[in-house]
Amino acid sequence: MNSYLLTGATGFLGSEIYQKIKKETLTLGRSPSSDIFFDFGSVVSDIPKVKMVIHCAGKAHSIPKTEDEKEAFFSMNTKGTSFLLESLEASMAIPETFVFISTVAVYGLEKGLGIKEESPLLGDSPYAKSKILAEKMLEEWSNRTGVKLIILRLPLIAGNHPPGNLGAMINAIKKGFYFGLRNNTSKKSIVLAEDVAKLIPQIHGKCGIFNLTDRIHPSISEIEQVLSDRCNRSLKSIPFQLVNFMAKVGDQIFFFPINSNRLEKLTSSLTFDDSKAVTALNWKPTPVLDFLKNKIDIKK
Repeated sequence: MNSYLLTGATGFLGSEIYQKIKKETLTLGRSPSSDIFFDFGSVVSDIPKVKMVIHCAGKAHSIPKTEDEKEAFFSMNTKGTSFLLESLEASMAIPETFVFISTVAVYGLEKGLGIKEESPLLGDSPYAKSKILAEKMLEEWSNRTGVKLIILRLPLIAGNHPPGNLGAMINAIKKGFYFGLRNNTSKKSIVLAEDVAKLIPQIHGKCGIFNLTDRIHPSISEIEQVLSDRCNRSLKSIPFQLVNFMAKVGDQIFFFPINSNRLEKLTSSLTFDDSKAVTALNWKPTPVLDFLKNKIDIKK
């Protein structure tokens, strides 16, 4: 019997997890390279039994503009999870442990320090709502089946060739198009994909909801400077007074790239408390700045 069943194995985090456990893992998903094809839109009954399911597949890294685009988050993150659970039962393949990769977006906060797992789930974006619904569904399923459930709520994830905001920042710095906010000391939680991957084999049989971070929570300016040095580029920055003026203009012009709300988000710290994972899971993360400074591949 294989030890693991992994969804999302071709994604950014999923591929990192797969590299750590591939000798003992079956992959499940839409990719032609998956060991088991699964479209997350119907129930199947041929999934083999494993000790641990790691559900990493999901929709993220986009801002929906239409109702169909909003629904796509629920179709994949919520309904897709439901079809996976039904398929495990139909296949008589209930695992001992189920790991769900979730997000700190479920808290719905744009600023705050040391936010704990017990904080209210106030996320109202389609992405956050779809993950909240999936979490609640999984908790009910776990209570009914007796499966040990681990929910990992992750912040910004760092690694080689990252998607989303970090990837966009790296590309802009490499091309010389990036302008940071001068002396932006706001701190943000971040975690290294490799550290999350290393943790997975250690948490079989555990249960609970856990935030994961690098425990350093670097400032935006620190991240910008390290990446600029790595890319051999001078860091370009704009004074706060100028950006603040531009934000006020943006408050009056809908399509302007910056407004007061976005500026507040950019200059506000947002960090999460992962002490629960340190105690319960022996979580020992790597400072992300060390990875960005010494190891990140910026050639692609």
